[in-house]
Amino acid sequence: MSDNKFAELGLSEEILHSIKSKGFEEPTEIQKKIIPLILGNENDLIGQAQTGTGKTAAFALPIIDLLNTKVDYLQALILVPTRELAVQVSEEINSLRGHKNIHTVPIYGGQSYDTQFRRLKKGIDIIVGTPGRMLDLLNRKTFSMDKISFVVLDEADEMLNMGFIDDIENILKMTNQNRRTLLFSATMPERILKLSKKYMRKCEVVKAKNAGQTTALTDQIYFEVKESDKLDTLCRIIDTTSGFYGLVFCRTKNDVDFVSSKLVDRGYDAEGLHGDISQIHRERILNKFKKKNANILVATDVAARGLDIFDLTHVINYALPQDPESYLHRIGRTGRAGKEGTAITFITSDEFRKLKIIKNASQSEIRKERIPQVKDVINFKKYKIAAELKTIIDTEISPAYIKLANDLLEQHNPENIIAALIKHSFQNELEEESYAKIQDLFESKPQKKEFESKGKNKRNRTNKGYSRLFIAIGKKDGITPKKLLSILMKKANVNSNKVDGIQIMDSYSFFNVPFDLSEVILNRLNPADSKQRPLVERAKA
Repeated sequence: MSDNKFAELGLSEEILHSIKSKGFEEPTEIQKKIIPLILGNENDLIGQAQTGTGKTAAFALPIIDLLNTKVDYLQALILVPTRELAVQVSEEINSLRGHKNIHTVPIYGGQSYDTQFRRLKKGIDIIVGTPGRMLDLLNRKTFSMDKISFVVLDEADEMLNMGFIDDIENILKMTNQNRRTLLFSATMPERILKLSKKYMRKCEVVKAKNAGQTTALTDQIYFEVKESDKLDTLCRIIDTTSGFYGLVFCRTKNDVDFVSSKLVDRGYDAEGLHGDISQIHRERILNKFKKKNANILVATDVAARGLDIFDLTHVINYALPQDPESYLHRIGRTGRAGKEGTAITFITSDEFRKLKIIKNASQSEIRKERIPQVKDVINFKKYKIAAELKTIIDTEISPAYIKLANDLLEQHNPENIIAALIKHSFQNELEEESYAKIQDLFESKPQKKEFESKGKNKRNRTNKGYSRLFIAIGKKDGITPKKLLSILMKKANVNSNKVDGIQIMDSYSFFNVPFDLSEVILNRLNPADSKQRPLVERAKA
């Protein structure tokens, strides 16, 4: 489509030209509704729309069009919750202004005061800033907002969540009372509504059809999973997704550190992000993730606020969010800009009530799915191996490798050579025994008696002939099901297929073995000196 659709909104030819240069083809729903209102009257405005719906351009385009390039004072202030968003919005405005002589600068905490003072002295038309630093500079009387025409509150609910509401009120008190105020928010909590009633006049409310709801392009599913199985479940999702590029949300910074470090240990390109990370380190991590040099970003809600990252294939709720608004903000980061995405939530068996509250309040359809099975992971890896080998085969191969291949073919069967090379290159990745067992909770749980009578309760098997053992090492010691199996094989010569029911806790673990092997394990893993505390014991009921 041409830019005629934008022309219908009342924008000038100069702005239409910059839109065409940007490659925009058709305005989004919020742009169609907001742009004519800003251009056509002088009322204040509330826009309710999710991140990723084009709301930055919805307010930026008409503001750029209406600003006077012949004056030398600040004309517009845009308040945003984070420094990352301040930079992104500022860059977006600069890319939309075309040849119009408008100067925009981002102002945020953590940046040098001297640098900001120099920029402000040069003459600025638009400031995009975070509330804390903006209030600081206003109290220092660095600049004046007596003649300002526009104040935009972007991501207002996020600024409320981050405790900026008082700063915002103090800033609004210092602005020209005849200004126009534009407020944008994905949700409308009571405190935001009170703010709008107090500081906005002749206010019009515009709501995108999906505002406050999840995007239709996001496939929402949940897995019921034991807490101890979450990491392995996450790995299976990544391992069965082509081109996985996702955000993994955890509840605490300790969880972020644990999950990100374990993913790195397993060979994934993962980074962790939380509030204790320095600004320089944070920017390095985000830059790495945006360039896709890391395809997994594990983060807390606070650390991820204001991030505007496109092309995410997945958002993973490793821990269930605290409330429906947090859920909406999390999953709104995928299924954007016309591209489909997937939001996956892990829940434990005692979290169904909380999930139901989130589903009802967010008007979300979240369906239950089965965790990818080991055979699915192996089949996916077989496909990837075959594709990678084909690429290598199709390229020119050095004569040295050809000679070695011929030497091997003279001595061995071709199938055995290829199989040996695959096993050597990928270790045991194509063998089911190499993967930790995850309890499948997809089906409704049978009664305990039925489970035991059919002999299928492998996770908690206490049938005659089996022992459940306790071992005094766990997650804090870096233990995983795979590492535990390795210890048992090396120190007690126990075959991995004889072990099941593995349960890894923070500082200890459990597993099931045949009774005769339990005696061997107790003898070989425990210290010879009976005065020392045993490493392995029979689990107490």
